Amino acid sequence: MRGRSLIIAIAVVGFLAGGVWIARDSIGVWLFNLTGEDEPLGQARGLIEYATQFLHPMPNTAPDADVAFGDVSPFGVNTFLHQEVEPAKRERQVQLAAEAGFEWLRQPFPWSDIEIHGKGDYDDCRNDACIDAWAKYDHIVDLAEQYGVQIIARLDAPPAWARSAPGDFAPPANFEDFGDFAAAAAERYRGRVRFYQIWNEPNNYPEWGEQPVDPEAFTRLLCTVYRRIKEVDPDTAVLAPALTPTISLDPGPGPGAGLNDFIFLQRMYNAGARDCFDILSAQGYGLFSGPTDRRLRPHIVNFGRPQYIRDIMVANGDAAKPIWISEMNWNAVPDEIADKRFGQVTLEQQARYLPLAHERIRREWPWVGVASVWYLKDADDHEKDQAKYYFRLLDPDFTPLPVFEAMKEYIKVTSDK
Repeated sequence: MRGRSLIIAIAVVGFLAGGVWIARDSIGVWLFNLTGEDEPLGQARGLIEYATQFLHPMPNTAPDADVAFGDVSPFGVNTFLHQEVEPAKRERQVQLAAEAGFEWLRQPFPWSDIEIHGKGDYDDCRNDACIDAWAKYDHIVDLAEQYGVQIIARLDAPPAWARSAPGDFAPPANFEDFGDFAAAAAERYRGRVRFYQIWNEPNNYPEWGEQPVDPEAFTRLLCTVYRRIKEVDPDTAVLAPALTPTISLDPGPGPGAGLNDFIFLQRMYNAGARDCFDILSAQGYGLFSGPTDRRLRPHIVNFGRPQYIRDIMVANGDAAKPIWISEMNWNAVPDEIADKRFGQVTLEQQARYLPLAHERIRREWPWVGVASVWYLKDADDHEKDQAKYYFRLLDPDFTPLPVFEAMKEYIKVTSDK
């Protein structure tokens, strides 16, 4: 009798094992959709971490809140049009972005490239002859209108004459100087550029110069610029910057330093930031896992991290404001580049992940508006030996990468629905 039971048990185990083997592909898809991991070992670890996360409080994202700017196209892309010397190449970038279906360009308007030599001086005399420093940016705005896309103008990078400390991104000694520049931009492009983002990642070295990051000082800067832009054009919308997703508690300065994005944001709110922006920004990097990673812990940096940013907004009475994602992509860095701090995926994974990220936003995060891909292209390949180069959608010669074609197809399919 005992032998018969053993035979039955073995048969049952074999049957179950066979069923698992037959269904292995479906199980793998299910585990990827839960953990964002493609490999079995990563899926097993991710499943354990996912199963135990509910021992901790989950973020409150207020998904039913009536959020401002809810009717915008979600498809944005980061551009560096000002780095293209030839106007025809600027136009080619905008044309390709528009043809792919991107309706937003997140484009720097660096203060240091416009008010270059001194207060109120908008001539560029860095080369043989002085030229109008605004002319290049006028052309960018003209191109956006020509191709039917909108600009999110990123304002940062003070000129040397205005900085309070060493470093290209050190804040100005006089915040009103930055306010004057922002007001000049808003006046010049009144009715043409509606969205202005103030600074980028001020919680991370070296984005606040060679000094410790300072959420209270940054909030004063943000409020100064918000006031000055609104005085010139009340119809503008001001975006607070995306913060670096980090668990660091070292305010710096120095490589690797930064202040945790949740702490930095809450200190901004404590300092009065709620009245100084219309849209909050966040970063959407997946780093070491895919866009379907549903693990939620404050110390985990993955694609789902903006849910915690949203939770802080809700807790501070800001549920009616949206989050716009400033930068979003996976790093297809080749093996020969040693720097893997942004993660590493294949070109095929990158092309699969980015549309899935947009799909998750569309289905699950109604509080997210525009999500801007990082990034369209570089003007040349001088950074080819650096990991950040491998986020691009196009080569410097405009050759499209698989991720560009994948996004173009996804936008088309989504728009046809």
